[in-house]
Amino acid sequence: MSDLSGRTTIVVGASRGLGHGIAAAFAEAGAPVVAVSRTAGEFAAPANGEGGIRVELADAGDASVAGRLLDLHEPANVILVAGANPHMRPLQHHTWESFSANWESDVRITFHWLREILLTPLRPGARVVVVSSGAALAGSPLSGGYAGAKATQRFITGYAQDEAQRAGLDITFSTVLPRMTPVTELGRSAARAYAARNGQSQEEYLQQMGPVLTPEIAGNAMVDLVRSQATEVAPGYLLTGAGLKKLG
Repeated sequence: MSDLSGRTTIVVGASRGLGHGIAAAFAEAGAPVVAVSRTAGEFAAPANGEGGIRVELADAGDASVAGRLLDLHEPANVILVAGANPHMRPLQHHTWESFSANWESDVRITFHWLREILLTPLRPGARVVVVSSGAALAGSPLSGGYAGAKATQRFITGYAQDEAQRAGLDITFSTVLPRMTPVTELGRSAARAYAARNGQSQEEYLQQMGPVLTPEIAGNAMVDLVRSQATEVAPGYLLTGAGLKKLG
């Protein structure tokens, strides 16, 4: 698994933020990358690796997209990062539509892609990583149903691993839960909202979060995870500016 050349990696939600960094890191590591997003992202040519990035413009939540792209590209690795940015407001100021936005986006994407991965199925030795959120552990009182949706992504990933084992499929599924980071649009809006709620400046709020998680750190962590022996991969990880930490 240390050699990623010839092992196509699909990154869903690759146009910006952590997804962009993950796509770039896999290309630098030599993997052919398929960057899936609804809007086109710009990628620099890999400086050291032999991999390249092919952009696929598609709505990852469309029920037909996952099967089509899996059949077309036959990936060895799939990284799901896509999701909606939640509206940051107290519970009583949400509508059902704003409260449930991440269920209709993040959970829907995870369901469609993991279902198709099991049905296809991916080739033996394939790796699947679902990027959830640290909010799945700590909650997120200003983002409606976001934390519950992110926790459900983790449950679905565990269900997929169980079904793969029951079917004798050599596919490894894992969930990664990134901590809030101000380098993404979602993280910036959340930091502003929670700092105001706590009567702090945004800088004061972020200082207590520890080292900043960047797209580059996220990308390198994902490459290391996919390169690990399957027997060493945990069902879940917390991702911070210090890297990955296995969850119990």
